[in-house]
Amino acid sequence: VNLTTQKRLAAAVLKCGKRKIWLDPNEVNEISNANSRQNIRKLAKDGLIIKKPVLIHSRYRVREHLAAKRKGRHTGTGKRQGTSDARMPTQVLWMRRQRVLRRLLRKYRESGKIDKHMYHQLYLKSKGNVFKNKRVLMEYIHKAKAEKTRAKLIADQAEAHRVKSKAARERKAQRAAAKKDILSSEVPAQ
Repeated sequence: VNLTTQKRLAAAVLKCGKRKIWLDPNEVNEISNANSRQNIRKLAKDGLIIKKPVLIHSRYRVREHLAAKRKGRHTGTGKRQGTSDARMPTQVLWMRRQRVLRRLLRKYRESGKIDKHMYHQLYLKSKGNVFKNKRVLMEYIHKAKAEKTRAKLIADQAEAHRVKSKAARERKAQRAAAKKDILSSEVPAQ
């Protein structure tokens, strides 16, 4: 018995492909009598014609493979297709690094950890590829600040020394002048 028409009608009625239609092999005669969509609907309702479930396409193996790749498996030279620059462009890495460094510099300038002069100096240095990452830049800033405070301390000490020695010189000069006055005032008395 040829049921191609019934299968076509059933596919249209149940809104699926012909390969998804199951016709009950025990009820072939009854199904062959169905020549309209209305009859097909009735048979579907009675369960003589069934829409088969969608076949499962499991992603289990894919997930397992990706989990292994996250651990670093299957990524050797034999598994690589593009050049290293195509896989992770150096330009992207550079942009990321610059953004990180510039963000840090902005934050430090706003919080007052560095002044605008030091900010500009470090901005140009980071553009000139001096700092390979954030940690190196932070260390450099700490070192530079320590150096600055040390230089200031030394300068202050030197200034204090100059002031002190100048005051001592002046006192000495005053004493000498006073002595001279006394001597000169004593001379006519004789």
